[in-house]
Amino acid sequence: MFPLRRNRRLRTGEAIRSLVRETIISPNDFLVPLFVVEGKGVKEEIASMPNYYRYSLDLLEKEVKELWKAGLKSVLLFVKVPDELKDNKGTEALNPDGLMQRAVKTVKNAVPQMLVMTDVALDPYSSYGHDGIVEDGKILNDETSEVLGEMSVSHAEAGADLVAPSDMMDGRILEIREALDGSNFTDTGIMSYSAKYASAFYGPFRDALDSAPGFGDKKTYQMDPANRIEAIKETQMDIDEGADIVMVKPGLAYLDIVREIKNDVEVPVAVYQVSGEYSMLKAAAEKGWLDHDAVMMEQITAIKRAGADIIASYFAKDVVKLIS
Repeated sequence: MFPLRRNRRLRTGEAIRSLVRETIISPNDFLVPLFVVEGKGVKEEIASMPNYYRYSLDLLEKEVKELWKAGLKSVLLFVKVPDELKDNKGTEALNPDGLMQRAVKTVKNAVPQMLVMTDVALDPYSSYGHDGIVEDGKILNDETSEVLGEMSVSHAEAGADLVAPSDMMDGRILEIREALDGSNFTDTGIMSYSAKYASAFYGPFRDALDSAPGFGDKKTYQMDPANRIEAIKETQMDIDEGADIVMVKPGLAYLDIVREIKNDVEVPVAVYQVSGEYSMLKAAAEKGWLDHDAVMMEQITAIKRAGADIIASYFAKDVVKLIS
């Protein structure tokens, strides 16, 4: 007896497939990471991230205008700090005329409607390349969190809409929320890197910002890739402390965590498709081993299907060009 229900009826052509498609990708899904450097007229390709660049402030202005025109409405800023400005306490992070603060103002002046998020962590400013203050080879938690609170206020004063602490110090969300509220920035949001794993996929990013740890690794504060329940616990604690958006990082290797968290929380869930994920596909496509656009779209769709409300991705511009 032939089946009465034939699922292939809904796959017979692109029109019907589009009509019943469950996961739709749009420009509104994306948060665009941008790397900023000092100088003028600088657009440096990152060697380990083909077709991705560091921008000086004048060209950052041009880039965000292009992003807005393409329908991309949110950016996440990172800065490459000159070595001579780095120290153990991240002093430059609190400079009201620092590169991050000027970058926020540049974006807001260029496109006032653009949503601006800022990276909050000490590793770009640290002479040790770690996300916190170092003492006797250990990363200090509470002292670091206090600086992160001050750093967040400085970003809010510059015009940031949300701050994005990526450090994984315990209790830093509460510290940041209280610092923001105490400075009358009650409307400034927090997107917490809640489940950030100690991943090997971050290599090209550290190349982009020259922020690799000068000793050891980050396993005493970033999460063990083997752990699942811990991710839910970390995320719920961040929400209880005041996080408005939570993030899972990296993406593809942690989609089970994305779904677990999406099922467990009632705030938006972001996923960071990290530099290693980007660079692997670029390298394989360059070799002719993979169809770049097809795999890119499959990866992005998988991330959204897993439960991501927001996708931070270096592919954002490529995806939007393709779907438009």
